Amino acid sequence: MSTIALLGVGKLGEALLSGLLRSGTPPGRMLAAERHAERAAEIAQRYGVATPSPEEATASADVVLLVVKPQDMRALLRDVGAHVRPGTLVVSMAAGITSALVEEHVPAGTPVVRVMTNTPVFVDEAMSAISAGSHATAAHLQVVEDLLGPVGKVVRVPESQQDAVTALSGSGPAYFFFLVEAMIDAGILLGLPRAVAAELIVQTAVGSARMLRESGEHPVLLREAVTSPGGTTIAAIRTMEDHGVRAAMLAAIEAARDRSQDLAAGG
Repeated sequence: MSTIALLGVGKLGEALLSGLLRSGTPPGRMLAAERHAERAAEIAQRYGVATPSPEEATASADVVLLVVKPQDMRALLRDVGAHVRPGTLVVSMAAGITSALVEEHVPAGTPVVRVMTNTPVFVDEAMSAISAGSHATAAHLQVVEDLLGPVGKVVRVPESQQDAVTALSGSGPAYFFFLVEAMIDAGILLGLPRAVAAELIVQTAVGSARMLRESGEHPVLLREAVTSPGGTTIAAIRTMEDHGVRAAMLAAIEAARDRSQDLAAGG
């Protein structure tokens, strides 16, 4: 069985670590590298895994998961790149970081896979998109699918589409949380207690998402099923259209895509 090193054990890194352990990966095969000693001790105690330095973890691993913020990725690669062993699979999980950038810092021929996942990894409902770098094969992509499958769904996309994936599903949970927040505020405005408004909206969101996934219906059809002629729903939808909600969402996702491209360029 492969030894897996997580370089960066923030919220996303810890969620991945927890998910991999729940899926049956032995703690003895996991390395969780963290620069901050207090955080490293916390992770070691909580999960029973070794917490070596990033350099030591990289040198010992068959699969290296780079799970740091985009702004920190270049510095991390400068530190650990030379420690990557021949044949090691390197997986980049930071928004806007291309496989080509990673390949510049690791030994020639190293297989690199780029991943964009999202925060529902915390509840094993992540959406992850994976792309092969110059030297990664279908077998390498399968390794990454097997790692991420227990914590959500995985799709393969060309790397040219990763900035769009980042804008759509990588940042996507924030859009839903923002909408839920606004709907809860609306409930309060209409006289409902906050706790009641939150329960109404959260369960509505959960049920609606499940209908989307399990019915296979286009969202337009599901929306039309709720929208009676001359009813309350169509009045609300007309108001949202009048306020440009659809256009705002399109513009917001384009802005997220543009920012992902900026990060790739070192912005």
